[in-house]
Amino acid sequence: MNENLRWDDLRVFFHVAEAASLTNAAKILRMDPATLSRRISRLEEDMNARLFAKSPQGYALTDAGTRLFDHVEGMNRAVRSAQGEVQDQADQLSGSIRIGAPDGSANYLLPQVCAELCEENPALDIQIVALPRVLNLSKQEADMAITVSPPNAGRLSVQKISDYSLHLAATRDYLATHPEITKIADLKDHRFIGYINDLIFDDELDYMNELGEKIRTPLTSNSFSVQLNWARRGAGVCIVHDFAIPTFPELQRILTDQISLKRAFYLVRHHDDRKVERLNRVAKQLISKIRLEIKRLETAA
Repeated sequence: MNENLRWDDLRVFFHVAEAASLTNAAKILRMDPATLSRRISRLEEDMNARLFAKSPQGYALTDAGTRLFDHVEGMNRAVRSAQGEVQDQADQLSGSIRIGAPDGSANYLLPQVCAELCEENPALDIQIVALPRVLNLSKQEADMAITVSPPNAGRLSVQKISDYSLHLAATRDYLATHPEITKIADLKDHRFIGYINDLIFDDELDYMNELGEKIRTPLTSNSFSVQLNWARRGAGVCIVHDFAIPTFPELQRILTDQISLKRAFYLVRHHDDRKVERLNRVAKQLISKIRLEIKRLETAA
């Protein structure tokens, strides 16, 4: 094995392993795929080991590649930690932060919260990744993630952000032109909007069991934003976050005295990132601002 391994080659290896594709890694690194291929070949020669099993489906790590990846991932985190310590000497936050979140919070909480955070820290760049799944922080899909239940596996640190409420809602026009809803049993006479059962990625999003009635749900999506847009067009009744209601005055909450769901948001980070003061400061400000925004919006709902 060559004792003079090049960090640039290890960095290329790391991104190809994460992306499982030369093409995707090339986009991230802004390099030509052919250059990446040469770098990988050089690294395999230096390591005297085959690191990837190459196929039309992409680049999969071999056993040797997996062992190397674990070490390089630790090196990458150490570099990020060192960069953070240097950057954190300034009063203002800087650099790039990627936040993963389910689309409810990504669409109706994070935009205004992160805009305020960037206004206070002009050198800070924020990316919001809205996906109907939990992001893999170990693979650095994001620096931190907002979830609706605390994960119980992996080297992760978890902080509760805030509780929040959800209620049934529909447009005023829909309610005026359909049978009256005065009790839960009345919902069976209405078109219901909800999640696709087999695509619910977190049990906390499975709301239907809490209604206590067998309700047909003809309009379903894995995205809350799609559900909300159906409700806004008068397509039916939907369970809506209270913090989203003020954005859409055409929506009216219903049966608030009979159905009130409670959930919570959690901020999840990789355990080792607690050593990065910059991420600690972002997390602290993010949690504080989200709490205030939920309180403000729910009061206005």
